[in-house]
Amino acid sequence: MGRGRVGFGRNKRWEYWAVTTPTHGAALVVSDISYAAVPSVFVLDRRSGEQIAVDGISPLARGTALPGTLDSGPSRAHTKTLDIRIDPRPDGTRLRAVTDRVDLDVTALLPEGHERLGVVVPWSERLFQYTVKDPARPAVGRLTVDGTAYEIGGPDAWATLDHGRGRWPYSIAWNWGAGSGTVDGRTVGLQVGGRWTDGTGSTENAIVVDGRLTKVGDELRWDYAPGGWMRPWRVSGGPVDLIFEPEHVRRSVTRLGVLASRTHQCFGRWRGRVGEQSVDGLFGWAEDVHQRW
Repeated sequence: MGRGRVGFGRNKRWEYWAVTTPTHGAALVVSDISYAAVPSVFVLDRRSGEQIAVDGISPLARGTALPGTLDSGPSRAHTKTLDIRIDPRPDGTRLRAVTDRVDLDVTALLPEGHERLGVVVPWSERLFQYTVKDPARPAVGRLTVDGTAYEIGGPDAWATLDHGRGRWPYSIAWNWGAGSGTVDGRTVGLQVGGRWTDGTGSTENAIVVDGRLTKVGDELRWDYAPGGWMRPWRVSGGPVDLIFEPEHVRRSVTRLGVLASRTHQCFGRWRGRVGEQSVDGLFGWAEDVHQRW
């Protein structure tokens, strides 16, 4: 990834996993942004709207381990407030996270023949990102919150991966949307993004139907109201014509010297089409992020 004057501070590595069920959403992050690790665990109770967010920071990424590339080894994050373990296995990826209120142990199954989106996004000769986006992974396991256990599994339990390795500019903004579920008896995973890829010649847009991925090369237009996060969002371009209807918004602001971020992540349902494929009813999220790191 590079060291010294070119590499230090610009290299970013992470594993982000989200799990959605009819009652909860959960996410865990193991990240190394060169001069620090910034892991996190998040849980949303979809019934009450209560959310639990536990963030950690570790100077020089102490207590953090990430493999060089996808599924090539375990990922670990340990701070005073959380412990995260991500382990690739032949049948999928085991996700474990523990905080004072949360205990998550879920496997994101990898069905035979399931295809994933991998894209290299070049900003310049020295700045780039390799990303793998992987929705519609069946999830099985257990989530325990404040001592109450919830079994995870069945047709409405899904996991989604955002795997990242790259060398980033200091300041950047992006949109990301994803959804997973069953539409007309078919397993459908939605992946859309924007802003950070604009003008690079690369996009991160795709639809996965029964494990088969179709890439969308068009840049997409994101229409939404910053500040009015609970209003419907529209994402369109090429074969993509989508409406996202939020049911909950997660707001997160970080200001730690050179590190600053602002995130608005809305959870809700998608409707519309990607080409001939309907996405009506898929549960997932759409987000607006500005990062200085």
